[in-house]
Formats: sequence, C-alpha cells, structure tokens
Amino acid sequence: MSPKRIAQTELAILLLAIGLFLWWIHPKNTPPEDPFLAMGTSTIALPKFPPTVVEAQSAYVYDASEHKVIYSKNADAIRPLASLTKLMSALTASELIPAYMLVKITGDDIRQEGDTGLYLDEKWPLSKLIDFTLITSSNDGVTALASVAGYQISSTSTNPVQLFVDAMNAKARALGLGSMHFMNQSGLDVSPVVSGGYGSAKDIARLVDYIIQKDPHLLEATSYDKMIISSEDIAHVAENTNKAIGEIPNVIASKTGYTDLSGGNVIVAFNAGLNHPIIISVLGSSYDGRFVDLAALASSTLVYLESLDKGI
Repeated sequence: MSPKRIAQTELAILLLAIGLFLWWIHPKNTPPEDPFLAMGTSTIALPKFPPTVVEAQSAYVYDASEHKVIYSKNADAIRPLASLTKLMSALTASELIPAYMLVKITGDDIRQEGDTGLYLDEKWPLSKLIDFTLITSSNDGVTALASVAGYQISSTSTNPVQLFVDAMNAKARALGLGSMHFMNQSGLDVSPVVSGGYGSAKDIARLVDYIIQKDPHLLEATSYDKMIISSEDIAHVAENTNKAIGEIPNVIASKTGYTDLSGGNVIVAFNAGLNHPIIISVLGSSYDGRFVDLAALASSTLVYLESLDKGI
C-alpha cells in the first residue's frame, strides 16, 4: 500500500474515532416523562391539577370512573374519623338488619351525646332511620341501629352494640381498608386521647366508592340540604350537616364529622359528568375550614377535568 493510501486510511480511522467519541458524550434523547408527551418533533404538556391550598391535614380526590387518583395530601395517614364512622355503621346495619324490620328508639339511644329530635319508643323503618341518621349525623339514631343489628348477630348478647362494632371492624378488614378501626358506632371521642374511629382519607374514599357501587340508595338522602323524613309516628325535618353541599354540583353522597380530636372532616361524592363520580375526602381541617377545603378541591377538580377534555 502506498504512503498516500496509508495516510488516508489512518485519517479515516481517526475521524471515525472522533465521531464515536462525540456520540458517546452527547446527551441522549430519552422517552418523555409525565406531565409531557412527545408527539413527532414537538412536546405537549399534559394538564396538571391546579395548585390548591387546603387547611386539612389530609385530603384525597379520586376519579371513581377512571379509577385514578387526581389529588393527594397525606392520604394514607391514619386520623380520627369522627362521624365519618357512621358511613361504615350504615353499611353494616343495612347488611345485618332485615329491610322489613322496624327499629325502636330506646332510652339508651336518646341518652347519647347530641339531640337530633328522636323520641322515646318512636318506631322507624330501617331505610328511613339510616337516611335520618346520616343526613343529621344522629348519635341517637346510629346507636339504635347498632343495638338492633347487634341482636341480629346474637339475640342473647348482653352487649349487642359491641357485637355491632366488632362487625364494623370485620367489614373493614373484608374490604381491605387496612387503616380503619372502630371503637364505637358513632365516631364520638372515647376519651381526650382516643377517637371512636380511625382511618385514612384514602380509605374513607374507598369506602364511599364501594357503597355507591354496591348500594347507591344507601347514601342518597345525604345529597339533599334538607328533607322531611317520617318515622311511623312523626315527620322530622332533617337538615344536612354539610354546609357546603349547595356549592358542589350533582352531589351523590356526603358526610361530615367533627370532634376535638379529629378537627373538621368531610367527604363528598359528586358527578362531574354523566356517570363520572368524583370522591373528595378532607380530614383534620377546622370546623368551617373543611367546607372551604372541600369547595376549593371541587372547583380545582372541575377545572382539571375541563382542561383534560380540551387537551390544554
């Protein structure tokens, strides 16, 4: 080989080596990560949930239609549930007490904390007492349900209410709601340091999701701000304890809770579109702050979903 050919070959090898070296050190193109999606040579940002400040210690927004979490703040933290406990009480009672049975209000029932207007010896159809109990958060009503349901478990029991609470805990385990544990049927604080019920923002949302799929009528009354609910003896005006219900569109279900230990709790399920349920849970806010938090999260959720629809 001539010296000229040798020189050309060496130059070609040198240029190839330089090219390989530059390729090696040059940043590589990598697949796009959320919230971006590469399309051709352009990159399009996917919508984000709007920045939303909430007072609550824990909050959770779940798109039950898409089976997708769209907002979460300390959602797995276990916190006192207060009267959100009554959601599990209502579900458990509805499964233990025959639908045809009348529930009688006893002296033990009306001695519970709070007065929602129930009368001694008043008789209630099961479904109507559940409606009244949930919409007014009646401790009297839920204790009557617990007592009658406990007797369905064992008619000879000296503590039917405890049997009912045990059944609530068994139901939580069966549903895989590992954060949930109940000390009583109402969620009232047991002592200055022990709550009547515990759970996470995520699990209470999962419970509501289960109920509205299994038995949507169970929570239907809680979608109204006020209604007349009649026992066998008297008509009662039941006012919803959720003061923000009028600010949420197409409500499916709601429940509030408040004790010294829990602070302000609230949960709502609403339709953001045709058969598009969204569930929002708020735990550990203040008495009024929970409703502000709820309204803010609902508003942000609707903005987020609209941006998804428009692709902006």
